[in-house]
Amino acid sequence: MESTPRPALDLTLDAAELTARLVDIPSVSGDEKVLADAVEQALRALPHLTVDRHGNNVVARTRLGRAERVILAGHLDTVPIADNVPSRLDGNGVLWGCGTTDMKSGVAVQLRIAATVPEPNRDLTFVFYDHEEAGPGRNGLSRLIEAHRDWLAGDFAVLLEPSDAEVEGGCQGTLRVLLRTAGERAHSARSWMGSNAIHAAAPILARLAAYEPRKPVIDGLEYHEGLNAVRIEGGVADNVIPDACTVTVNFRYAPDRSEAEALAHVREVFADCGVEEFTVAHHNAGALPGLSHPAAAAFMEAVGGRAMPKFGWTDVARLNAIGIPAVNYGPGDALLAHKVDERVATSTVLHCEERLRTWLTR
Repeated sequence: MESTPRPALDLTLDAAELTARLVDIPSVSGDEKVLADAVEQALRALPHLTVDRHGNNVVARTRLGRAERVILAGHLDTVPIADNVPSRLDGNGVLWGCGTTDMKSGVAVQLRIAATVPEPNRDLTFVFYDHEEAGPGRNGLSRLIEAHRDWLAGDFAVLLEPSDAEVEGGCQGTLRVLLRTAGERAHSARSWMGSNAIHAAAPILARLAAYEPRKPVIDGLEYHEGLNAVRIEGGVADNVIPDACTVTVNFRYAPDRSEAEALAHVREVFADCGVEEFTVAHHNAGALPGLSHPAAAAFMEAVGGRAMPKFGWTDVARLNAIGIPAVNYGPGDALLAHKVDERVATSTVLHCEERLRTWLTR
């Protein structure tokens, strides 16, 4: 009985063509093995790299004894396919398909640099990891940090998340809390016999509506914080006064706040709003831009443009937490990530490949 041949990656293709090949190998979160196998096989064929694997996470490193080591990182997985695989190249040089933007074009750039820059001016570590789209508990980069921290030694890192070929420094922190108000059930025909927990949430909503977000400037980048209700749940039946209501609030905060400071701020905002229970549902710290690092300055000079703040949370925060300053830089428009019509301009992919090569060879 013949076994199904494993797909192979041709690293002589340019980054745009390689993106198409990567998109055509489905790798929805939890099903990254076939792509991880192909990446590992392609990297092991390069004699200047040492390759290690942990689960479906692949790490390759140069060992040239350079004074500085840089990490280029990207995730292999995508969100579920929405009838948008295989890839399709249109007449305008735009590649369509699941993962084109988030982030197989970035992975293609990583692979091309790994294959075509055997003697970089800095030692390089290439990290390809799984389960980024599946939630924090399964994230492959997090598991690598726990199991093989030494594989991730470095002075500076570039996460090739889609940033439309602009440098995005650091990332925001994100905190999600559940604010519960209490009441007393009663028949709605005799509402005065009870206490309406949904009505009791009005001070919370009023406080949110009046909230003025902070806009701090960090390393020359202006971050914009946000405190918003993202869900409200309450009610028992159409003829019952509810005895409980929960408002879910998301705080996106600038990276000059610590986790403790962010939590203390949210508690202070709602301190007098009649909150019965305050529960932290999820919390990830942000990451400072790291643009003051010498490697970051050289990187900015090579790739050009101007640095922007990262609005949102990315895995640069995991790298920052272990002492590695990191930026986001990759092809693709983040606003197209996860969409049915996800796509990337091939010119942007080639531009990122060229700029990284310039940084690492001149």
